[in-house]
Amino acid sequence: MPRRRIALISHDKKKDAMVALAREFRDQLAGCELCATGTTGRRLQDEVGLSVECMLSGPLGGDLQIGARLAVGGVDAVIFLRDPMTPQPHEPDINALVRACDVHDIPCATNVASARLLLGQLLG
Repeated sequence: MPRRRIALISHDKKKDAMVALAREFRDQLAGCELCATGTTGRRLQDEVGLSVECMLSGPLGGDLQIGARLAVGGVDAVIFLRDPMTPQPHEPDINALVRACDVHDIPCATNVASARLLLGQLLG
């Protein structure tokens, strides 16, 4: 079976939750091709020991980079831990990425509970 290609994104207030989720699924994620937006990716490398291709940070275009990769078949699933309580300056980019998931029928989890379900099913 080919390696799963998973994008990992988290807003600032959700980065600790992403690190905890990645620790929980570390062994399974280690066998995947991972990409992430800047700070999230670096934290996953430094704190969890995963090999992650780091894109730009979200506000600088990282969400769009992942969306472009997704649009050409380069992403199998997206975990995007969003902070619904804090306005994001790049909200149009966020919406474009979630829309691209819908357009291209790519599973997208936006909270820890749905991320656990998705990762458990995808990597279980």
